Amino acid sequence: MPLLGDNKHMSIEVRIPTILRPYTKDAKVVAAQGGDLAGVIADLDQNYPGLGERLLDNGALRKFINVYINDEDVRFIGGLTAPVKAGDSVTILPAVAGGQ
Repeated sequence: MPLLGDNKHMSIEVRIPTILRPYTKDAKVVAAQGGDLAGVIADLDQNYPGLGERLLDNGALRKFINVYINDEDVRFIGGLTAPVKAGDSVTILPAVAGGQ
């Protein structure tokens, strides 16, 4: 995993929810590379096989997965094309459904 201080390959911090941690060997936070959210997800899937298919369905974010870049919901800032840069934080949260 690249170091966050590495000038050549600065990383994006990705926070992994409990339900997806079996894919990251129980890591709560992992590093990824990419210029946009799609690139980050592709990098995650390369390093943690199976994670990408848990986040994407037919090339789009799954309906019940919420993703935030620096606390902004990606659905309002470009979805998979939302830009990311070194030092950004991506948070993946499964949507919680319930009710009567």
